[in-house]
Amino acid sequence: MSETGVQYASAAGRGVVLATTLGSGMVMLDGTVVNVALKTMGHDLDASLAQLQWITNGYLLMLASLILLGGSLGDRLGRRRMFLTGVVWFALASALCGLAPNPGVLIAARVLQGIGGALLTPGSLAIIQSDIAAADRGRAIGAWTGMISIAAAVGPFVGGALVQYADWRWIFWLNAPLAVVTVVVTLAFVPESRTTEQGRYDGLGAGLAALALAGVTYWLIEWGTALALPALVAGVAAGVGFVLVERRVEHPMLPLSLFASRIFSAANAMTLLVYAALGALLFFLVIELQTVLGYGALEAGLATLPITALMLLLAARGGALGARIGPRIPMTVGPLVMAVGVGWLSFVGDGTSYWLGVLPPLVVFALGLALMVAPLTATVLAAAPADRAGVASGVNNAVARAGSLFAVAALPVLVGLSGGEYDEAAAFGTAYGHAMWVCAGLLAAGGVLSWVLLPAGTQPGVPEPAHAHVGQVDCPHCAR
Repeated sequence: MSETGVQYASAAGRGVVLATTLGSGMVMLDGTVVNVALKTMGHDLDASLAQLQWITNGYLLMLASLILLGGSLGDRLGRRRMFLTGVVWFALASALCGLAPNPGVLIAARVLQGIGGALLTPGSLAIIQSDIAAADRGRAIGAWTGMISIAAAVGPFVGGALVQYADWRWIFWLNAPLAVVTVVVTLAFVPESRTTEQGRYDGLGAGLAALALAGVTYWLIEWGTALALPALVAGVAAGVGFVLVERRVEHPMLPLSLFASRIFSAANAMTLLVYAALGALLFFLVIELQTVLGYGALEAGLATLPITALMLLLAARGGALGARIGPRIPMTVGPLVMAVGVGWLSFVGDGTSYWLGVLPPLVVFALGLALMVAPLTATVLAAAPADRAGVASGVNNAVARAGSLFAVAALPVLVGLSGGEYDEAAAFGTAYGHAMWVCAGLLAAGGVLSWVLLPAGTQPGVPEPAHAHVGQVDCPHCAR
């Protein structure tokens, strides 16, 4: 990481922020509308519930398993190079998503899209960390967060409108022009940066990580089929192999020494629980609004807009509070408040008023999320060495995506959904209520974990209020 860097107020500094914002915004815009479009995709492609799960999880699988490799490759081979590679890859895969004639092709294209996201996602924050002067880094991250939050706010409206009045395929095709602009701005303003560490990348570790996640995910989604148990055995074996390889290889994709920090380990354990609940909430809620309450795609997309709006307005305040009093209280109270909101959302059903039964619990949930996100980001980055910015952000993103991956895979089975029941109001409504209480339990567990494992008070290395990180790498409720 550069010890000097460019000033945020300079043309070069603003160009760096614009480039990383465009890249993250492209992923965010796409992620915001995928859940909104799932029901329409299912009708158009005659997809089962398991196939809808794979449309979501195929992407998350690659993102969770390869984002560590993406961060490591960026640190070693060049953060700008990996960022640009991810942008182009993501755009090409998005175009293939838009052309998919059946669920199988769409799932395969989403897998490819996840690979591009794994190269792109950790680069955004790592580029700002390495290229912007330390004194201006908090302002730069604040501007980056604000702008991608605006992209997230626009996403439900634009995506919902496209799904409802045009064609769901356009939610993927929109990425092409965004990618072109991102590449041009990146080449013009973003300098190359890397660590001095050299060595071969950990291809074996990446493959084992992907196989471990794929095996467990297949077992959860395809529970009861002939291949489910063998997939679980293969996944567990690959997971054990991954740990052994990372302990012995000279240049590991995931340096296990990072987890020697109790703070780093605790923050990532809490991330796993909280983002499992977050991923499942958005998967179930949007379908509930369409299947049970009769919302159109545009209405369902706009229904969750208060989450993004409150994140935009309050995330910076949450970051400043965490920097002032330490991360323990925000990372405890935030998930507990979110749990209250999700428990309240469990009562959403046929005839529920949006203004009285959906909006208030969403606001409660969003307040907890805004309180938690920035201190979590600051804690993860501050607990890792400065030259591991890409890997540290990659670890936290991988954990978050893995949490969503497992929750979206496991919860439908756990609450009794299968086949085409996502289109049956009575069956889905009952399952939705049960799923919300499971999510509330995960959030409460995350809050308790933070209180138990994070020390009280401010932590060495956590930014002061003026430099506080104010956003997660990609908006956590949108990074799909």
